[in-house]
Amino acid sequence: MRLLVLDQFSDTGGAQRCLLDLLQGIGERGWRALVALPGSGELFERVRALGFETERVDCGPYTSGRKSAMDVARFAFGTPRLAWQIRRLADRFQADLVYVNGPRLLPAAAMARLGRPVLFHSHSYLFAGMVRSLAGLALRRMDAWVVGQCRFVADPWRPFVRPERISVIYTGVPEPERVMPSRADPQCAGPPARVGCIGRIAPEKGQREFVAAAARIHRALPACRFMVYGAALFNQASAARYEKEVRAAAAGLPVSFTGWVPDVYAAMAQLDLLLVPSAGHEATTRVIPEAFAARLPVIAFAAGGIPEVVENGVTGLLASSTEEMAQLAIELLTGDCRRMLSIAQAAHESWSQRFTLERYQEQVIRAMEACVG
Repeated sequence: MRLLVLDQFSDTGGAQRCLLDLLQGIGERGWRALVALPGSGELFERVRALGFETERVDCGPYTSGRKSAMDVARFAFGTPRLAWQIRRLADRFQADLVYVNGPRLLPAAAMARLGRPVLFHSHSYLFAGMVRSLAGLALRRMDAWVVGQCRFVADPWRPFVRPERISVIYTGVPEPERVMPSRADPQCAGPPARVGCIGRIAPEKGQREFVAAAARIHRALPACRFMVYGAALFNQASAARYEKEVRAAAAGLPVSFTGWVPDVYAAMAQLDLLLVPSAGHEATTRVIPEAFAARLPVIAFAAGGIPEVVENGVTGLLASSTEEMAQLAIELLTGDCRRMLSIAQAAHESWSQRFTLERYQEQVIRAMEACVG
């Protein structure tokens, strides 16, 4: 199989980490892939390290969220050129399948008239409006296949895609290289408790809500310490401004900002509890199955696709507000440690059944085979 892979970013966010995991499985199959990316981020080097070719294409940059008039003009002007680049790469590489890892590329892929199957992997929720409509019409024009990382992000594409061509495949993650004892285990846990938030710093990831919850927890548990792992990515000025706001809100609290960490499991090994205060339009967020694999208890907002992967009270706890998240954390940290241990063990069992890397790779590769079959 020969794949042309398209991504709308070359910085390594959650969707790009999923792509790297998938490329590993593709390489093990002996398939070939040409990966086309914009910009000059580290994803180029990481893809080449896996043994795949890379090419640079013109896509953006655009602001996140609501697009400005300048973004719209740049998109309209740049799409024909991007379409030409995609068509040229697909023909030159003799691709059997075009795999699209970001919605911004769909209109150009449709304009390219590729004459070969297209599989769109949807990692995030798009609000109703111009962006979703353009992407959806492009999917319809290409008669494309869609893989959604959860039902929440897959359902908006159903008006545009034949039902038999839409599938839901939950993100899979590797297990830590070494088995980490649960910090909930009485033999391992010790004061002070550490509560963390891990992910790209952006409003949809909820670092500001994490700091608000930390303030409430700190009043009840003054010895507790808080860690924010992550950084603003994709060269977005809005994300940089948001990070400054979060740091200002954390002034006077025992909150440490570590920056981006390449080894998420090393960060999780330092924590007793993970808070995931994602916004309502977030998908399932990759950090949750990673916490499951690491036996780290999770409290998350019942937002977006998160209730599809967290069984409330069993594999984690779901909250509807910052206040409830803080209260649940206080009760968990001060209660019977056997409850934390039970949640951690149930979460790890859920990971082993639903969210392993091998299962994820196998299911997406099967979806690719079905596209060209």
